[in-house]
Formats: sequence, structure tokens, C-alpha cells
Amino acid sequence: MSLLAALATGLAVTVVELIGVPERRPPGKRGPAPKLQQQLERISQLPKAKQKMMSEVLDSLLAQSGR
Repeated sequence: MSLLAALATGLAVTVVELIGVPERRPPGKRGPAPKLQQQLERISQLPKAKQKMMSEVLDSLLAQSGR
């Protein structure tokens, strides 16, 4: 996660744009960003240790849902 944030900053893009998550709204449409996109942006602003913790939590949840 920390590498994604640093890379996104260096490339002047959002983490969501960097990982290629397609937007759920048509280009040009105004309005708030999807909740998941907002959450990813907030996570990318956290210190590296907290980003790692969030990544581990997400990995755990995704592993449980895949059972």
C-alpha cells in the first residue's frame, strides 16, 4: 500500500487511477466520488504503518470471503 501511495504521488495520479479501477460514473458527470474511491484516497493519506495495517485487514477480510 505504501508503495502505491508514493507511486501515485510521483505520477500525480490517484491510487485508484494507478491500479486501474474503472470509474462507476460516466466521464463529465458531476457528483461525489464512489465511497470505495473516497476510502482508498483516505487510506493513501495515512502513514505507512497504518496503510500496512489497513492492507492486512483487507487481505484478511478478502480471504475470509473467499472461503
